[in-house]
Amino acid sequence: MTGSTNDAAAGAAERASPQRVMLVTGLSGAGKTTALKTLEDLGWEAIDNFPIRLLPLLMDTPQSVGRHEMGRPLAIGFDTRTRGFDPASIVRQVRDLEKHPDYAVSTLFLDCAGRELQRRYAETRRRHPMAQDRSAEAGIAEEREWLQPLRRWSENVIDTTDMPMSDLQQEIRRRFALEQSPTSIIVTSFGFARGMPPSADLVFDMRFLRNPHWDRSLREMTGLDAPVGEFVMKDTAYQGAVDRIVDLLTFLLPRYQAGAKAYVHIAIGCTGGRHRSVFVAEEITKRLQAAGFCPTVQHRNLTSRPVDAIEGSPVQPPV
Repeated sequence: MTGSTNDAAAGAAERASPQRVMLVTGLSGAGKTTALKTLEDLGWEAIDNFPIRLLPLLMDTPQSVGRHEMGRPLAIGFDTRTRGFDPASIVRQVRDLEKHPDYAVSTLFLDCAGRELQRRYAETRRRHPMAQDRSAEAGIAEEREWLQPLRRWSENVIDTTDMPMSDLQQEIRRRFALEQSPTSIIVTSFGFARGMPPSADLVFDMRFLRNPHWDRSLREMTGLDAPVGEFVMKDTAYQGAVDRIVDLLTFLLPRYQAGAKAYVHIAIGCTGGRHRSVFVAEEITKRLQAAGFCPTVQHRNLTSRPVDAIEGSPVQPPV
């Protein structure tokens, strides 16, 4: 009985927050695909060229059972190419959907001046979908007339005439970003001799620091051991370099997050990936945590065998 009660309570809590649905349409070439891809990057579930007459069936389809999918907003793209397209019918159908207490429906219309649409089609050498056997200008004019009811009805209208793709993406982020966790920050130590991390966004090279590998008492240790850390910090270049790296990261990371970047991978390298890079990666992680970020640190080559042949010359830079 208790289980049933809990299930009912959970269901009631889920229904308390209406399913957010946004219909995305507009003139062909005005940026609908870019808008949908940006919404998807922001966490929306995006479906393009969807027959609106099937919208009630879609809304009745359960979401994924994964908890991270629960309550995910839905962005549905359609335009004059969509099967069964009829603006007046769409408006009536969606008005009925708006009356449903479980759904919060909004609309986004992408508009653009005819001259700019003609330029875009000429530049891409694509045919306008409504001008297969005539000029793009005629197709654009006819489509605009068809879409007028939807443009008048839409709560959100974005004119992309003088808007590069990057500006449109930023505008979509500004208007429709969701409450979400911060950008994931990953700090990885690695050895250049064993290859660079392929997915690194920012790479910092620690090979200018004195190499603990050539101190026989430290060779079998790693950057996680205190004696290695003490050795690295004695290098006169260490403190200034780490200070500057952290300053750069605390400047860049909020901007990556504002740009809706899901992951930022920071790679810290040395020759073998066991000493200098490990210690510096740990120190940078601590500094970022103190600055209010939540980085995860990992050490790719920590357990690799120390090999003289890959460490280069034992000659140390001046201290």
